[in-house]
Amino acid sequence: MSELKIGGVPATNLVAQYGTPLYVYDQEQLENNLQSYKQSFKSEKFPTKILYASKAFQTIGMMNLVHEYGFGVDVVSAGELYTALQSNVPVNKIHFHGNNKSTEELRMAFEAGVEHIVCDNVMELAELSELAKEYQQKMKIMFRLNVGIEAHTHEYIVTTHIDSKFGIAYESDDFKECLTILDQQEYLVLEGFHVHIGSQIFEMDAWYAAIDKMVSYLKDFNEPLTLNLGGGFGVRYTEEDQPLGIEETMNHLLTYLDEILTKEEVSIKELVIEPGRSLVAEAGYTLYEVGYQKKTPNKTYYFVDGGMADNIRPSLYQAKYSCDIATNMDAEKTELVTVAGKYCESGDVLIQDTYLPPVKKGDLLVVYATGAYGYSMSSNYNRSTTPAVIFVKNGQVKEIVRRQTLVDLLRNDVRE
Repeated sequence: MSELKIGGVPATNLVAQYGTPLYVYDQEQLENNLQSYKQSFKSEKFPTKILYASKAFQTIGMMNLVHEYGFGVDVVSAGELYTALQSNVPVNKIHFHGNNKSTEELRMAFEAGVEHIVCDNVMELAELSELAKEYQQKMKIMFRLNVGIEAHTHEYIVTTHIDSKFGIAYESDDFKECLTILDQQEYLVLEGFHVHIGSQIFEMDAWYAAIDKMVSYLKDFNEPLTLNLGGGFGVRYTEEDQPLGIEETMNHLLTYLDEILTKEEVSIKELVIEPGRSLVAEAGYTLYEVGYQKKTPNKTYYFVDGGMADNIRPSLYQAKYSCDIATNMDAEKTELVTVAGKYCESGDVLIQDTYLPPVKKGDLLVVYATGAYGYSMSSNYNRSTTPAVIFVKNGQVKEIVRRQTLVDLLRNDVRE
């Protein structure tokens, strides 16, 4: 029987040391992705900058890795900000996002010396103005704009997403008020505009439409501003997914933007992107131990020792994944099965109707492309403990996050 190896290490060896469920990252693939972005996102016409969208997968170890490649990071909460501050990422490379930052979070940013805030709405800008005056501290402001474009896997829709909870419409009275607030104070500096049109974007038309809109806005300003196109670059979860590669996507983006800037006679100060999922998803694997199997009149279930607590995406929005029996990779896949978790929800299903070989209790199952939002969205549902996270490269294993223990579960419980 052939066995899956990740980073040169057999799956059984990894599980023997770190248990299951287990988040495993192929560090070489992570580094290849980082290098691909670094090499391909360059222009001779304007400066470029890459921010890692840390919500996809954030640990101190991951922050240090992206910093090694010269990336900045974006964060969306006090916890993400604190994690970034505890890493090697310089504070001036941290950009703070979010549609409802609390006063405490904004104060934390000012006190930490954060220089970049992506502002979502007029109320936030008013509070930022007051805080900047209180701290007598400059802050670069980038407005997140809602351009009315919602991108899906193979299509995009204009105007239908104008009621998103994120962003502010450029043509709105609120945005005019934002510009008035900026004119009336001395500490907030307009850095530029940010847009994020969706996730798992496989085709370029939606990007082009967003660029057209953003460049038309930039024409209204006398000096070059920074343009941040956000993230959302697609990845492969199953054979149905056909994403463009990193290099090809970046080439299309840069070429199109350059053409539009030249045509419209507009200059930009800098171009920024925020890849997250596309950096980490396909470099990540989750290993489970197969437990009981059960046949019902219409289904065969393979139960695993994890599920929605370590990967809620299938239950939350029907995300699809592919899998194999890691301890028997070459076996013929003769069984049509549903891979289900152990949690007390009927919706705790990882993969519906997939072909796998026959299994026995104790076999290992691998789910592919779990590197984005698995660990980030994990929980203690049913008082489960969160898995360990490891990086593997050239036969060497590095523990990034320790497995949570039962003692950890009670750490914050108040005993009366």
